[in-house]
Amino acid sequence: QKAYWINLYNALTINLVISHYPVESITKLGDSLFSFGPWDDEISQIAGESLSLNDIEHRILRPLFPDNRIHYAVNCASLGCPNLAKQAYTAEHLEEQLEKAARDYINHPRGVDFKEGVLWVSSIYDWYRDDFGGSDRALLRHLVQYAAPSLAEKLGGYEGRIKDHYDWALNSP
Repeated sequence: QKAYWINLYNALTINLVISHYPVESITKLGDSLFSFGPWDDEISQIAGESLSLNDIEHRILRPLFPDNRIHYAVNCASLGCPNLAKQAYTAEHLEEQLEKAARDYINHPRGVDFKEGVLWVSSIYDWYRDDFGGSDRALLRHLVQYAAPSLAEKLGGYEGRIKDHYDWALNSP
């Protein structure tokens, strides 16, 4: 079920962007005049119930499958997002796929980067702070778990300020 909901979220996001393409950012989409993106728009029906992307992520995936690696699997079509998987998630390979997604993102500057001695992380870690342990220490432990050795060494001893960033530009050529 977890793989199904991740794949549905990603497929709906891709379909949404394609149906409005060209668009510079997914944040430019959305049915309401003051919306910041389409996340609250009802864009699918499952078993007769209308669902939004937020419903899938926040009412289904996060509560039913409490696994912070979900944030590495669902893709919001922005440069700041983790990569969209090249293959659909499957029950058989989900564990390896989520582990790879976490490693890939954490070891990319979009996810974690040091600039002039300051740790910069994706805003995903701020938006979903509780999913990553609720504190800077817990976040650092999570990041070290998936970091390449040189990054893990820097993270393990880091005690400075953590800043966040995110690029909402569409992740297309």
